[in-house]
Amino acid sequence: MVRGARQPQQPRSRLAPRLTGTVEKPPRKRKSRTEFALKEIMSSGGAEDDIPQGERKTVTDFCYLLDKSKQLFNGLRDLPQYGQKQWQSYFGRTFDVYTKLWKFQQQHRQVLDNRYGLKRWQIGEIASKIGQLYYHYYLRTSETSYLNEAFSFYSAIRQRSYYSQVNKEDRPELVVKKLRYYARFIVVCLLLNKMDVVKDLVKELSDEIEDYTHRFNTEDQVEWNLVLQEVAAFIEADPVMVLNDDNTIVITSNRLAETGAPLLEQGMIVGQLSLADALIIGNCNNQVKFSELTVDMFRMLQALEREPMNLASQMNKPGMQESADKPTRRENPHKYLLYKPTFSQLYTFLAASFKELPANSVLLIYLSATGVFPTGRSDSEGPYDFGGVLTNSNRDIINGDAILKRNQSHKEMHCLHPGDLYPFTRKPLFIIVDSSNSVAYKNFTNLFGQPLVCLLSPTAYPKALQDQSQRGSLFTLFLNNPLMAFLFVSGLSSMRRGLWEKCQEYLRKINRDIAQLLTHSRSIDQAFLQFFGDEFLRLLLTRFIFCSATMRMHKIFRETRNYPESYPQLPRDETVENPHLQKHILELASILDVRNVFLENTIDDY
Repeated sequence: MVRGARQPQQPRSRLAPRLTGTVEKPPRKRKSRTEFALKEIMSSGGAEDDIPQGERKTVTDFCYLLDKSKQLFNGLRDLPQYGQKQWQSYFGRTFDVYTKLWKFQQQHRQVLDNRYGLKRWQIGEIASKIGQLYYHYYLRTSETSYLNEAFSFYSAIRQRSYYSQVNKEDRPELVVKKLRYYARFIVVCLLLNKMDVVKDLVKELSDEIEDYTHRFNTEDQVEWNLVLQEVAAFIEADPVMVLNDDNTIVITSNRLAETGAPLLEQGMIVGQLSLADALIIGNCNNQVKFSELTVDMFRMLQALEREPMNLASQMNKPGMQESADKPTRRENPHKYLLYKPTFSQLYTFLAASFKELPANSVLLIYLSATGVFPTGRSDSEGPYDFGGVLTNSNRDIINGDAILKRNQSHKEMHCLHPGDLYPFTRKPLFIIVDSSNSVAYKNFTNLFGQPLVCLLSPTAYPKALQDQSQRGSLFTLFLNNPLMAFLFVSGLSSMRRGLWEKCQEYLRKINRDIAQLLTHSRSIDQAFLQFFGDEFLRLLLTRFIFCSATMRMHKIFRETRNYPESYPQLPRDETVENPHLQKHILELASILDVRNVFLENTIDDY
């Protein structure tokens, strides 16, 4: 059953848009809407004086709430996408109005049906706006619980067929509202890993698009068909299927579960830093995307979230605020999702995150982007002489996977160089670069002595490995779902559920042992240990070492550029080339019967 749009509790997020101004109701617009409604009453039920005063007031109050809700909702678009504080009050007011509107139409449905002519698609529009509110609240707070609330309202629209009568009206704009509802619902289901629902929605959306284009001579048919193609490719991005005994696909979640990150054993000396903010940036050519979310961004997003909880069990009553001085534990680090940002946009978001980063907290920057390579030799070898990764230049990209300088006397202005990040190393910084020029970020210098780690992808993959770049990077897949990545490099495309779960349990043991290797190392850079106290960063570090060790042992990964690297460098003999870890990887390969693709005596090969 659909509940009212409860105002969320005081958010645990720090960074969110600032309020640029309040939105008040314009009396003239409200009056004209009310007069229009009363004219409708007169035309359907006689003279205005014959309408009971109570029913007239009901229609007037409904029109006011509907008008006010639309004003506030439209005002959300004007809020900047970065910054802290006052945005919460604006969202609170918007939730309050939609709570009243939703309950009002429930309580006075008969009067509104008879006197206002309330249609089911209008109720669906209200529910859809509430679903959008919860979804945008998730984007601003990174709390996955709000995705469940968005799903609840979107599901009710479908179950109660609120939009079922839209197709009977000769109004293409109403059909477009219905199509957009489907697209938004699909995004929420993708983020919640409800793939069965996604497939049903895609089929329904396909039928709706076909009917829409058949009935109306529209110019946006190609765009809507592209939406279908994008979501279909997104669903099929995973290179390995996990199957039940009846060959149905098992939906696996890659968010952090209670048993996900290896526990810190007694005596482990690690830092007390916690991951507070993350910028997830996607700017890869030709990579599968849906709704400005590339596959790489989607995978990293989930790697930085815990499994959603039921919001009803943790929220206060509508309109109630949690005590400001009551300590709250953030479930997830706050995230910004930036699809093809320009350099100035990227720097603006970076500066906002940096400015408001709390004490003893970490900022994570994830870059999934096309490489920008320098040409020729430079007299110096500074942080701007090795290239970097591409930012959005608002122009066509040349040479596919690489941008080369046209003029050797000028550097590519749409490149994010390692030196561009130097100002932000004044605070703890954790960087992940997945790019064909990731090694440019090996040339970092820690100028301020704060904890700083860069995890860098391979710059090329073996030709013998099937190209999966459109379906996401192998390196990011290892950081998101290391077992799936291990199966892929081993040549496996499907796996029975029982064996999958057995391997997952063994992988947890490997992660625990990697954690011990790191914390017991005598020569490891202390920056790694400073970050190791945070669960998300600990899991990323252990998965990175597992990825690197796997690739170094694999028979077809034989070039230096095939291996991940890091800044500072890890002590190889104690981590990625540790015999104990190599033995574990061979054992995992034996469980999967793929030991033949790995080298047995890897130490001798270096």
